[in-house]
Amino acid sequence: MDNEGTHGARGTRGAQPPDGRPGSSLPHPAGPPPALPPGPPPVAPPPFPPTIPPPAVPKRPAASPGQPRHAGARADTAEWLNAPRPEAEPGVWRYAHVPRPAERPPRPSLVGPLATLALWLLLWLLLTERRVPYVFWPIEIITGPEWWPYHSLRADAPLVVRTSNTLYYQALVVGLGFWAARIGDWAGVFRYYAGERRDRARAVAAAAGAALALWLYFTQHVPLMALLYPLIPLSVQEAGGNQYAAALLSWVLYALAAVAIVWPFARAGAWARELRLLLGRDSPAPQQRGTAPAQTGPDLAHWPEMRAAGSTDAAEALTGALRADRLNDIDCVRLRHAWGAARTHPDRRASFTDTVLRMGADAYLHPSGRRDLPRRTAVHDPLTGQVRIGDCADDPRNPYARRGSGMALEPASLGTSLLVVGPPGSGKTERVVRPVVESLALRALTGQAAVLAVGGAGDRLGPDGAYDVVVRIGDPASVHDFDLYGGTTDPDGAAAALAEGLAGDLPALDTRRAATALSQLLGPYRAVHGTFPGVPELRELLEGSATALGGLREALDSAGHHAMLRELDARQRQAGGAGDPAAALADRIAVLDRPVFAGFFATGPDARPFSLRSLEQHPLRVRVDLPERAHAEASRVLARLILAQFNAITAARADRSLFVCLVLDDATHAVTAETVRGIRRLRSVNAGAVLTLRTLDDVPEELHTALLGAVGCTMAFPGVTTWDGKRFAEAWGKEWVEVREVAQHGVFADQPLTRALHALRKLATGKAVTTDAVTVRQVERERWSASGLAYELPAGHAVLSLTTVGGEHAPPLLVRLGG
Repeated sequence: MDNEGTHGARGTRGAQPPDGRPGSSLPHPAGPPPALPPGPPPVAPPPFPPTIPPPAVPKRPAASPGQPRHAGARADTAEWLNAPRPEAEPGVWRYAHVPRPAERPPRPSLVGPLATLALWLLLWLLLTERRVPYVFWPIEIITGPEWWPYHSLRADAPLVVRTSNTLYYQALVVGLGFWAARIGDWAGVFRYYAGERRDRARAVAAAAGAALALWLYFTQHVPLMALLYPLIPLSVQEAGGNQYAAALLSWVLYALAAVAIVWPFARAGAWARELRLLLGRDSPAPQQRGTAPAQTGPDLAHWPEMRAAGSTDAAEALTGALRADRLNDIDCVRLRHAWGAARTHPDRRASFTDTVLRMGADAYLHPSGRRDLPRRTAVHDPLTGQVRIGDCADDPRNPYARRGSGMALEPASLGTSLLVVGPPGSGKTERVVRPVVESLALRALTGQAAVLAVGGAGDRLGPDGAYDVVVRIGDPASVHDFDLYGGTTDPDGAAAALAEGLAGDLPALDTRRAATALSQLLGPYRAVHGTFPGVPELRELLEGSATALGGLREALDSAGHHAMLRELDARQRQAGGAGDPAAALADRIAVLDRPVFAGFFATGPDARPFSLRSLEQHPLRVRVDLPERAHAEASRVLARLILAQFNAITAARADRSLFVCLVLDDATHAVTAETVRGIRRLRSVNAGAVLTLRTLDDVPEELHTALLGAVGCTMAFPGVTTWDGKRFAEAWGKEWVEVREVAQHGVFADQPLTRALHALRKLATGKAVTTDAVTVRQVERERWSASGLAYELPAGHAVLSLTTVGGEHAPPLLVRLGG
């Protein structure tokens, strides 16, 4: 089958067979893969040799039983692709995310609003009966005292006086109404009970207010009628006038007055918009929480980017494949990534269109030929690269807006590295590490990432079929060996990484001196043999074997490597001196020179080493199984070595388009001062690390602060000690909180009757009469205390703090894992 160059690149080992049995693939060379010629494929070049055919790929791989093939457990790929993914804070599960409504204030008391309403009605009645003294004096002074005998308006008063009196009376009533509404907070009560349907409630309230105003108007409870009668001509009002004209004019005036009364209520209640909503001519009501909002962006299922760039044929082909259900979520993301790399180059764009038209859903497959993992144990959204690990708990210590929202990890957060601390059995591997490894493996299938998972033997980090390379150190059935030197040809670089792995945890040994001692042996050996020494040869050289050093000297002298002879002479002069690291290095390399590891770290022409340098340019999925149970010390040495090699390789790579992540399931005694500095540099080279620890005491005490400062994401599981909790509390900092303090003070009465009443109350209740003094102040407190982390975390939960590569932060959140 024509694969457009997606199979058959040079440089790495073949993949494990799907059933996990060792295959016959060729080993990966120790050196870096050769440069590829420029060509049209926009994705990273595949690592598989041309002699190994890819496994048969079905038209559409079936989803694992019981597992969601897409985020949200939906089977329709087009629906999944078009689901909204709004921008959100770090760690929020963005798939169909609906922000939580604003926090509803506490229910207000109705005593104040009802009391002010009753007071307003009472004042209204008193003003109508003119029972409030001195209130009408201003209008009496303005209109003249001759029209107000005994503080009542004369019946023959002119029109202007009657009109002024009516307007003044109504202004008093309305002003008192606004005063009562403000004092009683009627608006706050309305907003609370209206809730999310505030617009509809405002329209209904405005309609009720308009009906009340019209009733008052027509029943003359508000004497507005008196203002309209003078507008009717007197000749019409008299008996000899035209009664029909008078009636018509009266109804017109009444209607105009009614419209003038109703119009402000209609504007305040937005009746026009509500009427359009009822008739279905406007946008629907706001989306309720818990349901997926409707699609508002472009229809991604029709590949609008390709159509806009002129690749209509490719877009039509992929749209047809999507409708025919021949594309899964990984296929869509992989092709979108390939298009993103090709659209900036016209020649690649034409090649992309041709490849898609010929191969359809099989275009730009991962070099392994896989289109999905054998099984997913977590919910993933490959379009954003997120994996859901749980939900934010509905706990007062979480911000209100985050309670109940999904919690996810993504490359933007993993790029700052993640440190997970928790005792054995707390769920670190099952609930965090394995979902993260799955997410990175899926991202590798789309050509956007490479993952290196390191842990104990077994399938805790996923089955063999989910990886391209599986290295089982110490297992004779392993297809691949391990390259102690990381595939480098530089003796100094190989010596630095190897010294960190062998002696990085020894506080009395300077790793720089150890690296110098190793380079003084590795350089001359490589100059003679063309490869670095194996474990037995390196052990003999470090122990100062006369036979090994003599043979190396003779070979250097005969080949004319005088510079390397000086290196070897310097090593022999320093041997046995004070501070010579060779003895300690020899003791450490001896833990790898065991019969179970015989030939496993070989470097000769028959060796089969896998080099971490393959992660530089290829979207590989690699798992390294360490012999933790039988050879704990060797596992620690190899874990330190892998971490040191990973830091060195990612920092030196030229092409940083791939996100490379190391997942070290147990980093006990693997973290050193140099690796901490390397972890701090990972975020700037598009790489990250996930480290798990049983306790921070597995790291030297002087590195606790440096390690917590180097990683951007930290996670504490139930069961951590108070010492570990104190470190986390210091790293997470403090926040300002409002504290309400209530102090009770005894009440001392001076009057005899009051003292008697207090004595009676004390006799009845058994408590002294006290009064409460409430103090509210802002104080700075730790986000999580050490005792809270040690004793208040419920089982199945963890506290997670996130930082993204872009600098965004999320406070420590209590997460219910697996939700």
